[in-house]
Amino acid sequence: MESVKIKIRNALKKYGNNIVIPDLSLDIEEGEFFTLLGPSGCGKTTLLRMIAGFNSIEGGDFFFNDVRINDLPAEKRNIGMVFQNYAIFPHMTVRNNVAFGLKTRKLPKEEIKAKTDIFLNLMKIMEYAERMPAALSGGQQQRVALARALAIEPNILLMDEPLSNLDAKLRVEMRSVIKEIQNKMGITTVYVTHDQEEAMAVSDRIAVMKGGVIQQIGTPKILYQRPANLFVSTFIGYTNQVEAKIQERDGERGVLFKDSYFVPMKNLTEGAISGMDIIATVRPEEFVITDEVTEGLSGVIDYSTFLGNDTHYIVKLESGERFEIVEESMIDDIIPNGKKVFLTVKAKKINLFTKDGSKSLVI
Repeated sequence: MESVKIKIRNALKKYGNNIVIPDLSLDIEEGEFFTLLGPSGCGKTTLLRMIAGFNSIEGGDFFFNDVRINDLPAEKRNIGMVFQNYAIFPHMTVRNNVAFGLKTRKLPKEEIKAKTDIFLNLMKIMEYAERMPAALSGGQQQRVALARALAIEPNILLMDEPLSNLDAKLRVEMRSVIKEIQNKMGITTVYVTHDQEEAMAVSDRIAVMKGGVIQQIGTPKILYQRPANLFVSTFIGYTNQVEAKIQERDGERGVLFKDSYFVPMKNLTEGAISGMDIIATVRPEEFVITDEVTEGLSGVIDYSTFLGNDTHYIVKLESGERFEIVEESMIDDIIPNGKKVFLTVKAKKINLFTKDGSKSLVI
């Protein structure tokens, strides 16, 4: 199995006068697990189908390695595809489903059986080989779909929301299976999902999309810790939004929050100018609750939720804003409702954006 690099330059997709993808360029490395992540209607499935050859390309160039594939029929692109609804054939046994692509390629019977056995074993579904799909669970059916896609030894594996029809426990199990198989085979994989946690669990890199435009490409860690704009910050995980100002004190720039709470910051960009209004985003785990200092954002504990290892607090500020804070659960008592507290922030971890949310102000 030979993996390939995918290169997309200035892709344009439209339906009539409706432009879905205006101008998109992207490189996906050989053997990479790359995820297209975004809300419904952002163009991620459309782009996947353009790579597959199922959708027409109105503009731009698509390459597998150095071969331009714009006009190459889907059946000649040597891709494996896994769909949201499994799309396995209900009238065929599991074995015949997995062997289907091999049979259409008219391989010798012995080779078909040998390759089918390899992928039945790899996906741990050999014991179901003679069963019909209706007798399988959703997770088992998705294993069949993945085995069928891989059996033809494609250069690229494309997966469109493959776990969205499974229950929560099965989703966690199957994303581990998918990542393990992809690591083992080293196949270039493009994965589409709207689920941020799923994307972070399986991906080498993620492209966050909105309105047909890539907002940021990066590793899960980079996207979570250093989002490029406010949309990425709020789409990847939960975050609290706080209005603030850039201020300079004693020659040092920082952030001035409400309650005259000033936080010096050494990682501001040149564009962070003293006096400018900004939006700060602070993830729940980046706040610290204390009652021992008078510096910080002043508020009271509205209510708390004990979740074993962590306790989630909702703190109501004097302004009426409510922030969510997550702290490790202590042996001591949970902070009681109504108690006055101060919130301080972990300065190295917070993110700052221009007032319109379009640009990050931290390095």
